[in-house]
This record gives sequence, C-alpha cells and structure tokens, in this order.
Amino acid sequence: MLDLQTRNQDFPSLQGRTYLNTAAEGIPPLQVKAAFDQYFEDKLLGMDGRKLHEAQWDAAKSLIAGMYGLSSDEVSICSCSSEAFNLAYQALQLKEGDEVIISDLDFPASYTFGLQQSCPATVKIWEARDWELRLEDLQSLLSDKTRMVSISLVSFFNGFMIPLKEVIQTIRQHSSALIALDVTQALGRIPLDLEDIDLVISSTHKWILASHGGGLVGVPSKKASDWTVPAGGWFNLKDAFGDQRFEKAESLPGAASFTVGMPNYPAVYAIRAALQYITETGVEKIEKATAPLVEACLAGLKESSVELISPQQTEDLAGIIAFRHPEAERIYKHLHSKEIHPMYHAGRIRVALHGYNTMDDVELFLKELHHASSKSFVGN
Repeated sequence: MLDLQTRNQDFPSLQGRTYLNTAAEGIPPLQVKAAFDQYFEDKLLGMDGRKLHEAQWDAAKSLIAGMYGLSSDEVSICSCSSEAFNLAYQALQLKEGDEVIISDLDFPASYTFGLQQSCPATVKIWEARDWELRLEDLQSLLSDKTRMVSISLVSFFNGFMIPLKEVIQTIRQHSSALIALDVTQALGRIPLDLEDIDLVISSTHKWILASHGGGLVGVPSKKASDWTVPAGGWFNLKDAFGDQRFEKAESLPGAASFTVGMPNYPAVYAIRAALQYITETGVEKIEKATAPLVEACLAGLKESSVELISPQQTEDLAGIIAFRHPEAERIYKHLHSKEIHPMYHAGRIRVALHGYNTMDDVELFLKELHHASSKSFVGN
C-alpha cells in the first residue's frame, strides 16, 4: 500500500488489474490471510484455543476503539452493520409519534428497520439536492418528536461526505435526537473525528480490508443507557448462567449489548489483522496518497461525456465518485474486459480509490472510459 513495492508484496492479486471497487469489496492484504490461518491453528486446540480467540477479540476492540476515539469498553463487534442497526432500533423502543430522520443517499442497512410495518415510528427523509445533502433541509425536518437521526458520513451511492460538525450542530440546536453515524465508507480511508456522536457503526469488508461477518459498534459510555439492546442471547447478558437465569435476562450496557452470541472469531482475527495493517500504514498517509487520485479522476470525468452524480468539489468527497451514461452497462463491460474494475448498478458506475490504487490506475481508467464512451467506439 502507498508505494509499488509494498503493494506488490502485500496485495499480489492486484498485479495486472485496476481495482476500483473498494466501496463494495476491499482487497485484503496477505496479513489477513495469515490471520485466518492462525485462527485455524488456534481452533485446532479446542477449548484451549478459547483464550487465544479472546486475545484476538481484545486486540481487535482496542484497534476499533483507537479509530473511533473511544475506549475498548465502549466498542464491540456483531455480525454485520445490518444487524447492528436492527439492534439499535430495538434499543430505542420506538413508539407511535416518534420520528426518525434518514437520508436518501444512505444504504438500506441503516434505515429499513424503520420502514417495516411493525415499526410504529414515522420516518422522514432528508432528500439530496444536486446530489448533496443541505443543512437547511435537515433543519426543517427536526422537531421535539425526533428520536434519532441516522446518517452516513460518506454516501455509498455517490461519495458525498456530509459536513459532520455542522450536521451535529444543526441537530443539537433543533432537537434532542440521538445521532447514529454509519462510517462504513470512511473508516480506514479518511481520518475521523467522531466527537459528540451517540452511536457509530461500520461494516468490515470494505475500506478496512478485513472479511465479511463483522459489524463494528461504538457507544460512548454516557449514551450507554440509550443504546442498551433488550435482546436475548448470552454473550450480551450480565449473568447468563446465574441462579436467576430462568427468571430474568439483563443486557450489558451500551456497545456490549450488541454482541448477542458467540463472536464470529474468524472475522475477528481478520478484523484485528486488517485494522493493525491500516493503523500501521496510517489513515492520514492513505488520505494524503489518494487525494491526488480523487482530484485527477474527478477532473477527468468532468471533461468526459458522462453525467456526474457526485459533488463537483473534491472537499465534498472521500474516495468515491459516481456517474451515469446512457450506455453505462456497455461501458462497464468494456472496462471489465480490460481488467478495470469499478462498480456498475442500474445505469450507475462508481469508482472507489484506496491506498493501493495508483495514478496509473486512474489514467488507464479514464483512457478506456473515453474510448468506450466515444462515438467511434464499436466494440472491444
């Protein structure tokens, strides 16, 4: 990562291809493979391996805490971000008359619980204008009925990065709502300042370069009572095997209540290894190395025939740029045939640039995009 030597060493699978789809699936470094191998060796020990599993759990939590700006006691790991958000909604115990604000640039995992018929709350949508979310539109939705504002720091759809401090200030001034922040498209890619956030959630198979099977949860201790999940289980309970286990179940407070059963230890090993890799590389260095790539890619797309559906300024972006074209599917197929791998969905092509990408990747992508979108293009 960050230079050709370490890229070839740590990411040998990237040789010969231009991978621009980290926002969907990150490419793990070989250190993650080693972590999986270590899990298998530890699992062969049977019950004696449990202490080794627990050591990886503690190490992973410490790394998560460092990236979230919290203590290890304020973070935990569940199976995925979808589970984390479902449990968060359960913790709120919403009632009729309560309101929840979501964004139309957000991924379904963070808001669809509120749209189920069984949820009595009213969901209000913070709608984007010109592919950006505006503070005045958020303000108009807030009231004394707002229980939660659920928002992504960086949009999966088009890469728009909210002005977080201003968003927090707007919410605090006009409501007493809790703020739930999805950092899936930011964690491991840009430096984070999560002060005054009530709940932080991230998946693990994208920018932090770990595996599937993890949801990283952060709850500041002062908000633990708001986010204590009344779920069944055992790992999340204060005394799952005590004398009163058939009379009552009481959840651990805050983040600990989000891990309801046996941790997914294979994923935990991978998360520990990936976060250690990202931490040792340095998120600030990743951002510094990739910022020129984002700038060059955005500039090239502005000069092309595509319709940008991302912000026009790099300061409003992290690592994602999205665009449309009448022949987007054909363009995508051409790019794929050239071992260039962005994401395609329903007429939208999304480019995601991480620390293992290079300026050569950007230039090749723009060259083949221009070729595929030109009027003279007739096929591969």
